[in-house]
Amino acid sequence: MDYVLEVEGLSKKFDDFQLKDISFKLKPGYIMGFIGANGSGKTTTIKLIMNLLRRDAGKVKIFGKDNIGFEKEIKDRIGFVYDDLYFYDDLTIWEMKDIIAPFYSRWDDKVFNNYLDEFGLPGYKKIKDLSKGMKMKFSLSLALSHHADFIIMDEPTAGLDPIVRREVLDILYDIIQDENKSIFFSTHITTDLEKIADYITFIDKGRMVFSKALDEIYDNYKLIKGDRGLLEKLNREEFIGFRVHNIGFEALAGVEVVNSLGTTDEIVVEQPSLEDIMYFYTKGKKYAGTN
Repeated sequence: MDYVLEVEGLSKKFDDFQLKDISFKLKPGYIMGFIGANGSGKTTTIKLIMNLLRRDAGKVKIFGKDNIGFEKEIKDRIGFVYDDLYFYDDLTIWEMKDIIAPFYSRWDDKVFNNYLDEFGLPGYKKIKDLSKGMKMKFSLSLALSHHADFIIMDEPTAGLDPIVRREVLDILYDIIQDENKSIFFSTHITTDLEKIADYITFIDKGRMVFSKALDEIYDNYKLIKGDRGLLEKLNREEFIGFRVHNIGFEALAGVEVVNSLGTTDEIVVEQPSLEDIMYFYTKGKKYAGTN
């Protein structure tokens, strides 16, 4: 199996939004971060991958097989963690587990109970009495207790405190030590991805921006800063995006553009974060604000 996930030309049209020609691939043994501003199409893409929406065009293969033709077989090997948790509030953790476990051929009660212990989740407690962090840990416990080969997560750390977020990231890091397992992790908290991701796929307004290795992204983009007078001398069209403030400017540019500027004390070159890259791509060349 060359790829655990293959998305090719995926498209879906709504009345007020269109996801168009989304394509990327993920190899076994790696973590892919999936980023984009709210409303960019991340959740729509995941629903199409999971066959929870009918696609208009394109192909999705998971474990080398069509996600529709082999849906039951594929989902038996997927652990799915979603931001909106749909559980029966009046049931206990154990009762909810008893409903979900029979759907998976490789369900392992021992693994599930180990996660409950690790997360400090009392099985007798009702779902409605769990905090958001505890609910997310419960959801993660369910996703990891049937020996899933592929974990798909949609905003799993949103709204969690830093300690719980770190716990979740540590578990994901442990999982990926098995080179046969892969994780697809959608989030707007880009600092989480900078800790654990191998690849980043970035979409904006329903379109592909890029899908690259994290190291390649850092190599390809630079953040430059200088005073406002310098900006007037530069070709702004070469920038991916820029921002003007009271005392100067900052801009995101490809490394070739930055190299062409030469060495000068007027320009400060820094390594952009994923948040910087997403911000300047989203705002674009027309954005110029003051503060």
